[in-house]
Amino acid sequence: MLGVFSSSIVSPPDELVAAGSRTPSPKIKAEALVKRFVQNNSSAVSMQIGDHVQLAYTHYNESAVLPRSFAVKDDIFCLFEGSLDNLGSLRQQYGLAKSANEVMLVIEAYKALRDRAPYPPNHVVGHLEGNFTFIVFDKSTSTLFVATDQVGKVPLYWGITADGYVAFANDADLLKGACGKSLASFPQGCFYSTSVGELRSYENPKNKITAVPATEEEIWGTKYMVEGSAAVLAATK
Repeated sequence: MLGVFSSSIVSPPDELVAAGSRTPSPKIKAEALVKRFVQNNSSAVSMQIGDHVQLAYTHYNESAVLPRSFAVKDDIFCLFEGSLDNLGSLRQQYGLAKSANEVMLVIEAYKALRDRAPYPPNHVVGHLEGNFTFIVFDKSTSTLFVATDQVGKVPLYWGITADGYVAFANDADLLKGACGKSLASFPQGCFYSTSVGELRSYENPKNKITAVPATEEEIWGTKYMVEGSAAVLAATK
């Protein structure tokens, strides 16, 4: 899956900009990235949302136990990959029908976050049990919300294209050829919300997340660590 957002929606993270500046490497523009995704993935679906957002996904080569899904409701768009172990109890919590799947659940959870303020974002993702990655875009407020599970079984990567768009994808190779060294693994157990404006750990939301520059020979430009934790959340490979 792929989500591409202009700087009017997401300010390019400083650490990814710096990584690309330290070691300049070839990049392509956001439009070319989406075209590459569609051309390289059988039965891919792409959509333009306004002038500043593009989403794309495919069921090609997906895992049977960690499927990909897409839904839109009330101008809230969501791409989801993975599965939730506590989907049944969450359906009851959010008043959803038994037929509601993970992607619809995440949309309802986001709506609760948006409409019941102040409602801590870490509570929303902290209640999700399972292996997952999701991208939510709220067109009505131009808000982006991205999160991954705590063990990172469903990977997510983010980088910056040649024209300054921030791209999220589950395929590292796709972004390597598009974002150069302005690329990193999205840290597991974390969320990014444009309403918050920074990365947060939902287990330790008060702890600052810092970026450590990678060495020249590594394919990633940086890695992320939660201060006060010995664990590296997004390691270079």
